[in-house]
Amino acid sequence: MALSKQKLPETMVSPETGETLRRDVRPFIVSYKGKSITVELPGYYPENGDEGVHVGDDMAVTDMALRNLKEEVEGIPSPTTIKRVREKLRLSQREAGGLLKVGENAFDKYERGLVEPSGPTSQLLRLLDQHPELVEELRGTAA
Repeated sequence: MALSKQKLPETMVSPETGETLRRDVRPFIVSYKGKSITVELPGYYPENGDEGVHVGDDMAVTDMALRNLKEEVEGIPSPTTIKRVREKLRLSQREAGGLLKVGENAFDKYERGLVEPSGPTSQLLRLLDQHPELVEELRGTAA
């Protein structure tokens, strides 16, 4: 998931307290089914305390951490893994969607993190990653 390079102001006024908040990063724990990871969460924070205001792509770091935990715990491939496997198989997004029967635009959505692949699609991607030669079998059945 690409993070934008938009330049944000160094300070903002808290909409709740009126206090001046400064642009900073703070540790934030992302948990999923008993597994946790600590990320550096950008945002606007008060001098004392961790309650911040997050704008733009600030939460993308937590989204990516959650996707990575889901991959570790349940085997649901992250957008990065999906793109890596698709490129390893030398498939365009459109070809991959057609070959796996998930729709021509599905891989675009998977790789941008907008949609998670279904269980069967996740399993098929795992198998194709381990046995890339199987893509030729799929091509044979698609013809």
